Amino acid sequence: MRVIFLSLGVAIGLLTVPAARAASPEPIYVDQGPNWTAAARADFYSRDQGSRMIALTWLQALKQPNGQPFLADSLARYGYLPNPANSNGLPVGFTASGPTGTQIAGMTCSACHTRQITAEGKTYRIDGGPAIVDFQGFLTDLDTAVGQVLASDAAFNPFATAVLGAAADANDVTALRQDVNAWYLRFHTLITRALPTSGWGTARLDAVGMIFNRLTGLDLGPPPSYLIAENIKKADAPVRYPFIWNAPIQDKTQWPGFADNGGDILGLARNLGEVYGVFGVFEPKSDGLVVNFLNNNSANFDGLDKLENLVKQIDPPKWPWLFDSNLAAQGKAIFNRSTADGGCQECHRIRPGQVRFPLVQTWATPVQNVGTDTREYDILGWSVQTGVLQGSFIPFVTNPLQANDLAFNILATSVIGTIAEQAVLGNGASTLKAVVAGAQIQTAPGAPQFKFVQLPPQLRDLQGAFHAPTAQPPAPLNLNVQGTPVPKPLITAAPPATGSYEARVMEGIWAAAPYLHNGSVPTLAELLKPPAARVKQFKIGPAYDTVNVGLAVDQLPSSYTYVTTDCSQLNSGNSNCGHTFGTTLSDQEKSALLEYLKTL
Repeated sequence: MRVIFLSLGVAIGLLTVPAARAASPEPIYVDQGPNWTAAARADFYSRDQGSRMIALTWLQALKQPNGQPFLADSLARYGYLPNPANSNGLPVGFTASGPTGTQIAGMTCSACHTRQITAEGKTYRIDGGPAIVDFQGFLTDLDTAVGQVLASDAAFNPFATAVLGAAADANDVTALRQDVNAWYLRFHTLITRALPTSGWGTARLDAVGMIFNRLTGLDLGPPPSYLIAENIKKADAPVRYPFIWNAPIQDKTQWPGFADNGGDILGLARNLGEVYGVFGVFEPKSDGLVVNFLNNNSANFDGLDKLENLVKQIDPPKWPWLFDSNLAAQGKAIFNRSTADGGCQECHRIRPGQVRFPLVQTWATPVQNVGTDTREYDILGWSVQTGVLQGSFIPFVTNPLQANDLAFNILATSVIGTIAEQAVLGNGASTLKAVVAGAQIQTAPGAPQFKFVQLPPQLRDLQGAFHAPTAQPPAPLNLNVQGTPVPKPLITAAPPATGSYEARVMEGIWAAAPYLHNGSVPTLAELLKPPAARVKQFKIGPAYDTVNVGLAVDQLPSSYTYVTTDCSQLNSGNSNCGHTFGTTLSDQEKSALLEYLKTL
């Protein structure tokens, strides 16, 4: 049995979005409040959070199948947006960290949460909005590009020259090949095992599945690869990217609402899990008794703190076109009706939620089953090998991890343990006297002395950072060390019922199409139709419909086509079933409600 060492002191189809998008004119930045300045936006677009995907020089040396540089269009062919502030070819949301010449390319939250739409011949930028990007296409093509480089000396030598320079000697080239092989082993294992053949579809990804795969499949095995390949499963429950304005103030987060939210420490838990999912380095080290989560951990805590504060400055986008104020007033009255009368306020109004440390008032985020697709709950039930973390636990917070345990529980232990260790010491160095996730250890002659204590008040909200997706948590194991048992965890909140998802407030909802948690409905007008009457397939792209409020029917010819399933396939990941509220309103009432939603 081990306890966690504490030192003192976060999509997509195979078709791509045309490269022509890179030639879009300078966008019109939608009004998102007085605090959202050009400086804040620039910081949001490039602030490092700790993602370490691939060496920048490698990425710059890779080629597309047509022979053009991989970064030739700043990845616009996948829908990513050009960032003129970057001289290295990386788009909005991609970072380069480290000293010049040895920089590592990674991602930050704006890659997935910056939206650009077109309407009436103009282009509009919406910061914090769900990105219209093909993440799976990007990952697949990156894997292919590196694989082609390694396929032969004829392919590798020009790559090596581009990375090392023409004067590099044979030993340097051999070392580079070894490094690229080591990187490719891990990345290719992830891509081939995790990505579904059918693709996620543009503007969607299986975020939870990929976080589980990245964390449990790439980080917990023995060195040098750290792989546990069997832990990587098909990530086949795609969901749409959420909008992130108002995200810090919700009292629950994640589509199934399995995580407490609100307050800085819970925001850090939310964001750290995301970093682990987008190629943050995580190599926890165990000596058989304690686990050090900060060993080679790339999480940039300062960057994460600054990014969370930036997100707090993003106001919901204001509708940039004209609307009918009289009709919107009628719609407001409909919105405020009870659910039984076709209204929305019972689930989507602003009202007080839980209070977080230190006296942060949140907004309530109801989590309930409204008959929508259930596939994500299959992902939450994944069981995997725990590897180096077997037996680890956080006293008063989590149970000891079994040899095979829920990937969900591994994520909870990893995130909470990392935050606690960083908060207490911040550098992960061993000391003779340490705090172990709330348990004090004194190393002295003879057996270690254990005394279990709770997390300090500023970390206490972490007790609810993850609610296990099982009906009852397993009984805690007893570990008698000097007669002291492992305390029972304090996570006691009931998990959400299968198929339950969060209902957020509607501010800025006009800019968040497609709708439902899995993005299976293209417009708010379609959402107000009974499920059987909703469109069965639609194209996903930047063209926007200001009347029906959502994705326009006509997109670029090569745009991804999303084919949905109906209520008979509720567990497909693509069902457009459920959320029948408002479907019985008259056409006039629906028009009024849509007009009101434009104003939020």
